[in-house]
Amino acid sequence: MPAKLPIEVCFSPAMYHRFHNDEAIVVIVDILRATSAICTAFMNGATQIIPVQTLDEARQYKQKGYLVAAERDGIKCDFADLGNSPFNFTPQVVNNRIVVYSTTNGTQAIHMAEKSYKVVIGSFLNISALTDYIVYHQRPVVIFCAGWKDRFSLEDTIFAGALTDKLLQTGHYETSCDSAIASFDLWSLARPDILAYIEKAAQRHRLRKNGLDDVIEYCFTADLTPIVPEFTGSALIVEKYCENINNFSQNEKKIRN
Repeated sequence: MPAKLPIEVCFSPAMYHRFHNDEAIVVIVDILRATSAICTAFMNGATQIIPVQTLDEARQYKQKGYLVAAERDGIKCDFADLGNSPFNFTPQVVNNRIVVYSTTNGTQAIHMAEKSYKVVIGSFLNISALTDYIVYHQRPVVIFCAGWKDRFSLEDTIFAGALTDKLLQTGHYETSCDSAIASFDLWSLARPDILAYIEKAAQRHRLRKNGLDDVIEYCFTADLTPIVPEFTGSALIVEKYCENINNFSQNEKKIRN
């Protein structure tokens, strides 16, 4: 069997320069709510998502007639069509549409990682498909937590631990990264009742304060979709799983079982 590949976890954008690796798959994680919303938009038929870093860019796209989702500090921007809730991205709104998207944390992280081998979107909604995708590509992995304004976040780190757990179980990956080990341990602690545990999270309280916490249970629901959004350098796209990845995934599961 080939040598096992490394898993690393970056807790914050402020630390990403220490983890950057041109050869790695970078998984962008912003559970509450950007990466959950991105997966939902593609589930519901969006054709592309263009992540932009500034509100000026988002406004310019709006003036050109694009469908724009934008928030700052969790609140929908006044010029935007949509905010940051996954529930905004319904089939009636996004099917066969290109969405321009700007958020406080998640879209910034996407652009920070753009020079990596691949940049993909991670959420609980696609965690098993994401695991299969990573194993298929056989590259080092950096799980990049978007956090909150360069700060550590519980929800992103819990997901990083859950993904680390799944990758370790495949037998293709290993870790000696302290932040990956800490993430795994936090996931082990939260896993028995994740919704109760996430009550401790600062972002959970921010969402409640603004009446935006109806998405909590949804964002921690596993495996609602088999899609893995990829960043091309200009837009996020979803290429349908090709048959060989599907076959590979099924064979992997047979081997592990």
